[in-house]
Amino acid sequence: MRTLLNIIWLVFAGFWLALGYALAGVICCILIITIPFGIASFRMASYVIWPFGREVVRRSDAGAGSTIGNIIWFIVAGWWLVIEHIITAIPLFISIIGIPMGWANLKLIPISLTPFGREIVETHRPFAS
Repeated sequence: MRTLLNIIWLVFAGFWLALGYALAGVICCILIITIPFGIASFRMASYVIWPFGREVVRRSDAGAGSTIGNIIWFIVAGWWLVIEHIITAIPLFISIIGIPMGWANLKLIPISLTPFGREIVETHRPFAS
């Protein structure tokens, strides 16, 4: 089931979302000081291209550095990626078969706003949040 969901996701949303995250990563890697943001963006691109069967969890050792990083991330790239998620979710909601993919897309918005202090882990649940 996870593989089927991931293939459908890849065709209808994952490729375009990953492309947006990769573009944000390249832009962030241009300046030396924003390279950690570029790395986080590439990490999220690998997640949004194949999300089912994996989930993002908070790290217990995340501290003030993650909070500061998330604030800067929101200013630099976060809100652009949220707009991308919303624009991608709208056509998915229009079709009946795409409604679960639209919900999955909206569940990625908080993660795209605050990627620092989180890590991607494998799960056995196909619809992990």
